[in-house]
Amino acid sequence: MERRHFLQAGFATAALATLPRRFAADSRAADPLAELFNVRASDDGPLRLNSNENPLGIASSARRAVIEKLVDANRYPGAEKRALVRRIAAMHGVRPENIVMGNGSTEVLQMMVQALAAPGTRLVIPDPTFEQVEGYAKPFNLDLVKVPLTSAYVHDLARMEAAAREGRGAVLVYVCSPNNPTASITPTAAVDAWIQRAPDNVWFLVDEAYIHFVDASGYESALKWIGKKPNVVVARTFSKIYGMAGMRLGYGVAHPDTIRKLDAFAADSNTNILALAAADATLDDQPYLRQARQANDEARRILCDALEEMGITYIPSQANFVMYQVGDTKAFQKRMRDRDIWVGRPFPPMLEYNRTSIGTPEQMGRFVEVLKDFRTRSWV
Repeated sequence: MERRHFLQAGFATAALATLPRRFAADSRAADPLAELFNVRASDDGPLRLNSNENPLGIASSARRAVIEKLVDANRYPGAEKRALVRRIAAMHGVRPENIVMGNGSTEVLQMMVQALAAPGTRLVIPDPTFEQVEGYAKPFNLDLVKVPLTSAYVHDLARMEAAAREGRGAVLVYVCSPNNPTASITPTAAVDAWIQRAPDNVWFLVDEAYIHFVDASGYESALKWIGKKPNVVVARTFSKIYGMAGMRLGYGVAHPDTIRKLDAFAADSNTNILALAAADATLDDQPYLRQARQANDEARRILCDALEEMGITYIPSQANFVMYQVGDTKAFQKRMRDRDIWVGRPFPPMLEYNRTSIGTPEQMGRFVEVLKDFRTRSWV
């Protein structure tokens, strides 16, 4: 048996198909191993609704691509990375020089913080938001300004802009939309207006990790600024809709001069050859991507309808998670753990709210049953 086929057979035989059949991917290879390649994330163990992951697992096409590429896992990525960069650039209507790859989009966030880190640099972020940007800034002792969200749970752009104007040097503004943990979006027109009038010392790091789940009309990506504003960086990830959180792959899009600044702080060989293969295959797998979006939409409706029915306050979601009022977040988290369900961590200052990730519709049905039991006990 050839080495490639041996590897395929060995890995495929070990696989177990566990996801309910109605959400099995349609993108199957025309070979006897296709069904085994279609294996999905296992439902054994705790119900993990705490990290905004895609519950469907990686696409079967990505699984096949990884198995095929295992024979080259002893090689550093070179041509594979350049090919994916070209593909991503074409997908966004930019040039390869506009793209920097990252070990997840979090590395792109880190690159941006490090590229601007200098005495007097100010970092302006919404509060609460994804904590990594603040965390990356701590070693550099940047001038941090945290601006509370508005009563509608969107970025308070007026106060953020005022804080940016008071900066003494470079200013890095972090815009996360949809925002993590609130799953809310900040109006595109307002963000665009600020970018348009902002001086050159104000840099915008726009995190669009959850853009593929948005269904609100009028929402637009900040990618349209890439050809016009060197001070705009857009971060994207393969961790969410593409189901590759464990494979760590993301990218940034910016002006070529800005990309060179970011690339100076990128880890050498920060992409791995198997993740590149999986990403390339998933970009082609439109049935899987439609399926992931459909499953998320349906499961999100199940949770939100249940919250409505129970009279629990929640923030309308434009992502693959929902934040809702529970009282004591830590107590709620512990009680859910006792039921073998993992929900999100506390997000100060919103300590009365919990962020719960969206699982499959079947998983959300199970979660809702437990939540309703908690409601009868006055635990939420």
